[in-house]
Amino acid sequence: MMLPIDRRGFSRSFAAIALFTAFLINPFPSNQAVAEHEGRVQILLLGDSTTEGSVPRRIRPEGPHLERVLEQLLAAEEDLPACDVINSSLSGEYIRRLFDSKRYDRDVAKLPGLDYIFIRYGINDRARLDNFVDDFPADFKKLIARLRADHPGAVLIPMTVIPFSGEEASVQINDLIRGVAKEEQLEVFDIYPRYAVELEKGYNMLNYRRYALAKIPAKYHELVKPFVNGPSVEVMGNELDAILGHLPGWTRDRHPNLAGYNVIADETAKYLAPQLRKRSEK
Repeated sequence: MMLPIDRRGFSRSFAAIALFTAFLINPFPSNQAVAEHEGRVQILLLGDSTTEGSVPRRIRPEGPHLERVLEQLLAAEEDLPACDVINSSLSGEYIRRLFDSKRYDRDVAKLPGLDYIFIRYGINDRARLDNFVDDFPADFKKLIARLRADHPGAVLIPMTVIPFSGEEASVQINDLIRGVAKEEQLEVFDIYPRYAVELEKGYNMLNYRRYALAKIPAKYHELVKPFVNGPSVEVMGNELDAILGHLPGWTRDRHPNLAGYNVIADETAKYLAPQLRKRSEK
């Protein structure tokens, strides 16, 4: 599966002067993540488009995205320490490309003061690797080794994938992730069950609609004009389902919409909060 690459730049908070200076030098965001770390817990999200939380940001739907929602949910718990969430994920990425593209060296290796690193890969790895069953675990172990070397103080948290590629594929991916985690003596954060339960409330509630404009009848082109992005129509919710839902494959794309990413954020906050409380007690 080749996911569209959205080379979104992102950065964390800088001091006001540094930010203003950087803007004058380059008003466009870079691809390099920068973490604040003094006095605040640093949480890194690392993965593909289902971690990026980007329901294409080029469209900029209203509402905070995954990393901001996670920050806000943690901040709502008054007994938790202040946290920064850095999202260093990329559409279409798999572990081998993370290294081969040098993105790991540029965006991950030198982030300061990381405390928790959530890792969610597997969907694109399965589509891209010729020998997925052997190569994916090997690549995952390589990533863990690099993260341990570059961020020795961080807690590494492998995550299962969400229901995306079908149950059989998801089971295969997640079983391999659990196998690697067991060998590396890491605890797995299993996001799959919560997401699957939410899908039972409405199978298409958590995914956005992406459909080829060329396959949409011409009489609806004016209607979908606000949602056109390149060759595709991209709708974040169900507002056009009543009109276009009859088209074959209208809801086929399983990338999360904002509601889907909010499920991920909520479950991540629930998983992380007890660990943060234990950390504060030490």
